[in-house]
Order: sequence, then C-alpha cells, then structure tokens
Amino acid sequence: MLREIRIRDLGVIDDATLPFAPGLNVLTGETGAGKTMVVQGLGLLLGGRASAGLVRDGAASCVVEGVLDLPADHPAVVRADEAGGELDEGELLLARSVAEGGRSRAWVGGRNAPVGVLGEIGERIVAVHGQADQWRLQRPDQHREVLDDFGGKAVRTCLERYTAVHRERLAVHKELQELRTHARERAMRLDQLTASLEEIEAVDPQPGEDVALAEESMRLEHLDALFAAAAGAHGAISGTDDIDDRSALTQLGTASAALARATDHDPALGALHTRLSELSVLLTDLAADLQGYLQNLDADPARVEQVQERRAAIGTLLRKYGSTVEEVLAWSQQAAAESTDLAGSDDRIAALAADAERLDGEIASAATALTNARTKAAARLGKEVTAELAHLAMGSAKVEVVVEPRQGDYGATGVDDVEIRLAANKGGKARSVTKAASGGELSRVMLAIEVVTAAGGVPTFVFDEVDAGVGGSAALDIGARLKALAAHAQVLVVTHLGQVAAYADRHLVVRKQHDGHITVSDVAVVEGDERRRELARMLGGVSDSDAALAHVDELLEQVASAASAPRAGSMDA
Repeated sequence: MLREIRIRDLGVIDDATLPFAPGLNVLTGETGAGKTMVVQGLGLLLGGRASAGLVRDGAASCVVEGVLDLPADHPAVVRADEAGGELDEGELLLARSVAEGGRSRAWVGGRNAPVGVLGEIGERIVAVHGQADQWRLQRPDQHREVLDDFGGKAVRTCLERYTAVHRERLAVHKELQELRTHARERAMRLDQLTASLEEIEAVDPQPGEDVALAEESMRLEHLDALFAAAAGAHGAISGTDDIDDRSALTQLGTASAALARATDHDPALGALHTRLSELSVLLTDLAADLQGYLQNLDADPARVEQVQERRAAIGTLLRKYGSTVEEVLAWSQQAAAESTDLAGSDDRIAALAADAERLDGEIASAATALTNARTKAAARLGKEVTAELAHLAMGSAKVEVVVEPRQGDYGATGVDDVEIRLAANKGGKARSVTKAASGGELSRVMLAIEVVTAAGGVPTFVFDEVDAGVGGSAALDIGARLKALAAHAQVLVVTHLGQVAAYADRHLVVRKQHDGHITVSDVAVVEGDERRRELARMLGGVSDSDAALAHVDELLEQVASAASAPRAGSMDA
C-alpha cells in the first residue's frame, strides 16, 4: 500500500504531503490547482520520464518521496533488496529528484539506484490508469495476463501443464538439433579419438615406465664407469688375491682379534669389541650386495637399442597426450569415455526423435486445452466487463475478449493471441480497446476490468479523470464501482465530480494560493464540515450555501445507503 508521498517544487506545488489511507482515496481541487501535478509526481516516483519543465520556477530541483507499506516477501521489496535498498521499520522508502537542467536521480530503500529500478518496483505496486497512461491495455501481453488471472484455477492448471511440456519439448528439440547439425564433426572427432587410442594401445605404456627407462638408459650409457666403481669398492672391502691383503674385512678381523684378548678385563672394552663385530657383519653384507650389482650389470648391446626404441615410442605419446605416462593413461580413459558417447549418438538421436514426436503430440494437446480454457474464460470476462460498463455510463458499449490460436506456433505462454476489443456503440464493430475508446472511456474500461478481475497482484490503483464526460447518476455508479474495487485494494482517484468524491474513505484537496506574483499549491485532508463544503463546491460551485450543503448531506446519505446494499455485478459475483 502507498502510505504517503511528499512533493516539493513540482510545477505549482511548493511543498505538499499526501497521506493515503486504505480503501478509496479521492483527490479534488479547482481547475489549475495542481491535481495533474500530483499524478505526475507519482509517475516520477514510479520511474516515469522526467523533464526540466516539471521543476517549479525559481527552484533548483523538484523532489518526490514515497513511503510504501508492503510485506517483506512482496516482489517490490525483493527487487529493492536486490538493488541494495533496505526496509525502514517495515516501510520501503522511494525518492526521485529532477534538477533544473533535467538531470534525474533515484533512491530505493535509502540507496542510490537507477531510475529503471523505480519503474520495475512501480509496476509491482501501482497500476496507473490515466487518459494518457493505460499501460495494461496498450501492451498485448497484458491482455493475455488479464485473461489468465481472471480464468483462475481452470486456466492456471492448463497453463502450468503447457509450460512444463513446452520446457521439456524445447530442451529435447534443442539437443536433437545440435546432434543432427554436428553429425559430421562428431564423426571426425570419433575417428581422431579412435586413431589416438589405437596408437596408445599399440605402445601399451605402463605406469612409471618412462622414469624407469630413463634410469636404465643412464646406466647403460655409463656401464664401464659403473663396473669399475663397483669392482673397486668390492675389492677394497673383500680384498684381492695379493699376498699383502689390506682389505677392510681383513683389517677389521685383525682389530677384533686384538680387542678379544683383553675384553675379560673391562666391560667397556667388551662393548667396543661387540660394535666392531657388528661392523664386520655389515661390511660383509655390503660386499655381497656389490658382488650382486656387478653380476647384474647388463653388457648386452642389444638392450641399449631396445631401451632407446622404447623411450622413443613413449616419447611420441608424451608429446601428444601428456607430460608423463600417467597423464597419457588418464587422457586415454577420458578419450575412451568420449568415444563411447560419440559412438552412441545415433542411439541418442533415435531416442530424442521419439521423445520429440511424443512431446509434439503432448504440446498440441496441452495448447488446445489451454486455448479452450481461455476461450471459456474470455466469454465470461467479456460478459462481466460489459455488465460493469453499464454502471459506468457506457451502457451501449460491449467488450469482447478474443482468443485467436496460432497454428503450430508454440510460445512460452501458449499459442494464443489475446485481445480485448470494444464496440463503443450499439451495433458497432468491436476493435482493439486502445483504438476504439477515448481517454475517459479507456479509463472506465480499465476500471471495469479491475473491478471484475479484482487482481490481487497490484496493491494500489490510480485513476485519473476516470469520470471524464459523465455526470449525474452515471457519476454515482462510477463512484460505487471505485468503492467496490477499494474493498480489495487501495484506490487513488483524481476527480472533478462530487458524486464520485462522496464515496471516498479519505478526501484530499489540492488548493492553490497566489500573492499576485507567484501561484503555489498544497494538499490537505478534509473531513467533516470542511469536506461538506468541498463537495458543495464540486456539485454547484458554491461551498457555503445552506441549499448546497443540504444537497451534499442528501448525497452522502444516498452513498452510505448504496454502499451498504449489495448490488448485481459486485466483485464477488
């Protein structure tokens, strides 16, 4: 709900605060007082186009601020949160300024925001129906949305089924088209993968083989040096056939014998002897290992050639598929999996083609069901809106809601083009409502639609001059229908008819003042006798005569009686 707006330096308005109430709020005032400025200010607040001409003469800028009372999960609050705005004690604050040079700025929830965010929030909270701003009727998609909202569960169920089938069908056809379009690329890719896998399989590299071959190649290249080193070490440890044997094992034996003669005299020396014996054992084992190493040194020249050829084969794989054998093997596993998928593409195409055929039948059936549900709802909507127009000084008008299916054109919301058409005069040809109705008639048609549909998605409706060109009992009927709509939503009405204003839950008056040089306006809530005088002025141009006030009292009694009595064509019908 729109709780309050404040307007400063906009047109003739100096500084005005408009507190709005739930239900029906009416805005009245003399011609030229600035009622239109209030609507324009609201438009600015909701993201409308700004111009420097809106700034009051002598002011540097104009500012419009608004306070919205909305639940935390309302789409407008969610959008404000996405823009960085925050609620202030449960209220969403909006603001818009226009500088003298035409530059505009916007704030949402206390944060700077693009003006477009105000527009997105505005569409979620306020539907403005002015003679120049019937956005719900000017956009073809809105005709369909009005019908779908009115159609209730019957249309919603069919639309949900259609949407689910449409989504699945779209995905299946997209994948099928991609598979068929890229069949040649897939075949080429499969050939490439097959050749690569065969190449790897022919070499059959083993994990770690590249490292092992590199080490073996190094040994084979330095075989003589390795043999000489190992033989020299073995000789130094084990000795040679020389008479003067000075090998390590011989020297250790001599040392051990020397210690053995005195170990009984000192345990410390015995411990040293034990350690010397352990060294002899270790050195003996080392000599045996060196002997084994010498015996295993392969001096076969053919082995050198085998190792080089194997390294070359593996090196070719490493240049193509990875820097190590492990990476080559990992690549081959992935390639094998991809090959399996590619090889199964024909089966996938066949399965998708079957799914596509099935879904083509399902979406045709779902579209037909949705069209039928919309067609039934359209007949009811046209009938009920036409009945409402009889209460809005358009008794000769007839509204038709036309549903025209497009054969085979499956859009996201169905195959139907929906258009609300109006025959303004009896026997006339129904045309698109935006072309067949004048500004005032367009507002009344929209009022009739809102009354019939009682749309709950938008909490606030604004009607500007909805009563243009009518008066008398017709004006009373318009007031009654606005009051009926206000039972379900907040309604703001700019009116010049006392018969409409008499139905108000809150009555605001725009008043102008001038000092001979500058004219300014402000807005005040009127109640009691002050409201009676304003209604008297609206009814007869005189605000303080007893006859005019008596007329007002009679009107208020009539309105109170009408408001308490049920009538045909109510919103609950």
